[in-house]
Amino acid sequence: MRSSFFGNLDQGQFPGHFALQNPKMLRVQLNGEVLARQGSMVAFQGQMDFDYEGSGGVGRFLKKMVTGEGAPLMRVRGQGALFVANNADDVHLFYLENEAITVNGTNLLAFDPQLGWDIQRLQGAGIATGGLFNTTIQGTGWVAVTAHGAPVLLDTSHAPTFADSQSAVCWSAGLHVGVNRTLKAGALIGRGSGEAAQLAFQGQGFVLVQASEGPIIPQTGG
Repeated sequence: MRSSFFGNLDQGQFPGHFALQNPKMLRVQLNGEVLARQGSMVAFQGQMDFDYEGSGGVGRFLKKMVTGEGAPLMRVRGQGALFVANNADDVHLFYLENEAITVNGTNLLAFDPQLGWDIQRLQGAGIATGGLFNTTIQGTGWVAVTAHGAPVLLDTSHAPTFADSQSAVCWSAGLHVGVNRTLKAGALIGRGSGEAAQLAFQGQGFVLVQASEGPIIPQTGG
């Protein structure tokens, strides 16, 4: 896997059309098609068509209905320069080489159409526990993700690693991922209250963690 996080990404050495226009905007030099998050287009030059991308099968459709996971996608076809972004979050690129990566649906920005994708449920997580259904992408090609604030890349190879489910942007698909629960009454860890839960990562690989747990919904009093 190639990424600037690993210091092994020289875009001139790899096929494809993904490049950072700036830290918060992806430029796709399109001569064919690409899958991108719905509503992420901020500008384009050339001739392009934008179509809603369905779930691609009954299984994925049912998972999306039950879990709410999976970024709403659009398929963009045409020729020219496409510019995509999401809430001015930082954009980061990964180039897969017959590999797989798991991405939090809220952080998925765009990927090459030849890559396969599916919604995966983390073992040990109930449907009522938020953020524990994620999108796994595999094959050879580009994946662009977003992160709110400067993220940290954690090596999971040497010690168990834990992250808030809303802060984990993406991770190696081969990791064993479970749920760590804080059972102390009144414990406040991450965004949780009462019983808090974090993702627990073990194995050879990495997890990318953003500097945010997502928007905080203000409490209203009566």
